[in-house]
Amino acid sequence: MTLISFVVPAYRVQAYLRECLDSILDQPFTDLEVIGVDDCSPDAGGEILAGYAARDPRVRVLRLPENAGLGPARNAGLDRAGGEYVWFLDSDDWLAPECLPAVAARLRAGTPDVLLVDHVRRHWDDSASPSAWARVLPDGVGTGTFALRDRPEVLRLLHVAWNRVLRRDLLLDQGLRFAPGWYEDVSFTYPTLLAAGRIGALDRVCVNYRQRRAGAITRTRDERHVEVFDQWDRVFRWLVARRPALDDLWPAVYERMVWHCLTVLGNGERIDPHLRPVFFARITAAMRRWRPPAGYPVPPGVPGLKQRLVAGGHWRTFTALRVAGRVRDTAGRGVRAAGRRAVPVARTARDAAGYAYYRAELHRPLDPALAVYAAYWYRGYACNPAAVYEAARRLAPQVRGVWIVRRDRVHTLPAGVEYVVAGSRAYHRVLARARWLVNNVNFPDAVRKRPGSVHLQTHHGTPVKVMGLDQQRYPLGALGMDFAALLRRVDRWDYSVTANSFSTQQWERAYPAGYTTLEYGYPRNDRLVTATAEEVRRIRARFGVGGDEPVMLYAPTHREHLPGYRPPFRPAELLDVLGPGARVLLRSHYFHDREPADRASEVEVGSGRVLDVTDHDRVEELYLAADVLVTDYSSAMFDYAVLDRPIVVYAPDWAAYRLTRGVYVDVTAEPPGAVATDFAGLLDLFRSGAVRSPAAEAARRRFRARFCALDDGHAAERVVRRVFLGEQPHAGTDR
Repeated sequence: MTLISFVVPAYRVQAYLRECLDSILDQPFTDLEVIGVDDCSPDAGGEILAGYAARDPRVRVLRLPENAGLGPARNAGLDRAGGEYVWFLDSDDWLAPECLPAVAARLRAGTPDVLLVDHVRRHWDDSASPSAWARVLPDGVGTGTFALRDRPEVLRLLHVAWNRVLRRDLLLDQGLRFAPGWYEDVSFTYPTLLAAGRIGALDRVCVNYRQRRAGAITRTRDERHVEVFDQWDRVFRWLVARRPALDDLWPAVYERMVWHCLTVLGNGERIDPHLRPVFFARITAAMRRWRPPAGYPVPPGVPGLKQRLVAGGHWRTFTALRVAGRVRDTAGRGVRAAGRRAVPVARTARDAAGYAYYRAELHRPLDPALAVYAAYWYRGYACNPAAVYEAARRLAPQVRGVWIVRRDRVHTLPAGVEYVVAGSRAYHRVLARARWLVNNVNFPDAVRKRPGSVHLQTHHGTPVKVMGLDQQRYPLGALGMDFAALLRRVDRWDYSVTANSFSTQQWERAYPAGYTTLEYGYPRNDRLVTATAEEVRRIRARFGVGGDEPVMLYAPTHREHLPGYRPPFRPAELLDVLGPGARVLLRSHYFHDREPADRASEVEVGSGRVLDVTDHDRVEELYLAADVLVTDYSSAMFDYAVLDRPIVVYAPDWAAYRLTRGVYVDVTAEPPGAVATDFAGLLDLFRSGAVRSPAAEAARRRFRARFCALDDGHAAERVVRRVFLGEQPHAGTDR
């Protein structure tokens, strides 16, 4: 028999599910199985579970025919579990590394009915806060087992299913199941502890409890929080059915009910103000209904006073006491808080005047027909915003589109494109009054989200390297980043465009907020699908390619943690292999657009066969001109794959990059084509023809199926119809 069956329900957790599963399957312990329960999830959770099951026989997947909720989904997993013990792990949490051998040793040594384990709360800023374990069990509990009445204080540990490993036979013999509804853990965990004959406790952090910034029920205002009373009623009905055997534990359970319901009431993120009196009255009723016959020890001080007020139904007095407590707690902090508020950085007189003008314009009405576009920190007319702009001119001509550009990039704008120069009065005016703001990066921190305005974040690539909050785990890749400020910018988003399900999953965890994801494909890639042979010939001619000469595009990514780094790349040697007439286009990251022009001399530009195209605004034209792409960890590979042309991953610093910068996908294990890890190997790939080998083509097919399925030439149209016209497109998905 398997020792531990993990039951992992999945519903709208695609951003976190892989980390959860990896934390189980990568443990130095194999006597386990994972029952992944797809609770009819509308995201890619089911696909993720199926992928793991296909690769690891320890994973089995159960798909429910309709969304049942967390409790019933756990029950379904329990029915399929075959392990001696069951561990219900939430799919947005994850196990601590190397904890399972210690857990298994305790299970085998004492065969407890319940083994309690410690956890930490993991916050969005990657900080951790301890559980109540040390306060509840300051002297520990040893390595043996105990009965609940000998250590009733363990009832004060967090009442969740995932911080305990449960003997399956106990659950089956006692008929212990999860009830439907919110707070389903309550009516399961307390009866389980009460029914257990042998309880063990492992003083070791085994679970990382993710504190989600967005989407968690504990941070959602909803009338369903009143379901907590139904769950506590189930606990006490279970106790009543077993009287008088457990009467001595009734007061301890009652104390937990009172504490828990008051905690929910006191959480401003759960109960709407107009529902607070109703919720208070429900607590009063529950206290009167389930009060132990012999009473219970009321805590001293203010907590005890609050409980007496609730028991007596004194809502007004309770509220006054609560307000007084808040005033006391916040006294003296006002000045310090004001000093911590985000304030504009010291500006020049011109910048200060511009900001003042912007603030004044915020008081004027929104322009209902104005859309503002920007790309790459005002570097010009490019990327997804440019594709959306062009589609909007065709499909929503009533919308006036205005671009923001740097003064030194004005000359790059196509004829007829209306623009304002960054920093000018016109710039501040359109930023303040536009109904739509479209960008592939974030607008400056000073920009405010006005009621009625719509912010469309298009992004500018499918991520290989970790982004957003995920960078906190890789300090070298996050130097100088203010993550709190980043989240304030993300909170302005109304829509986030993604190219594929993979990107959707990464953005959800990297940028957690309340925006709507438009999984529509990338608008900028429409041109790759619709370009004609004649258009390709014209583009190639601009780069001096008049016929069928082979053209290779080399596009490495930026390395924030290694300023000035350039991968070893010698175009002359590569041209010798590619043959007469071949061309090499060199595309540096857009961060290098202001470097001196002679930087290209380092890569032997000047022969006419090697062209520096870093300053070329429309990267899609470079893709169309090239017969083969060579890149490392750049999102260029995902876009270029739309063309179904050869791609080479050239990753000379892969091990170091993966360790220091962090990645979402191993491009050497799941590449879009051939792979080289040094320059000699790169030359060999071209010399041997491996770039176009059957293996490389098969890898590209798999890659395209995973990442390019939505790139059908209509992504920009879908975005415009959804965002500007309020229509639901016929393809793609809103999440």
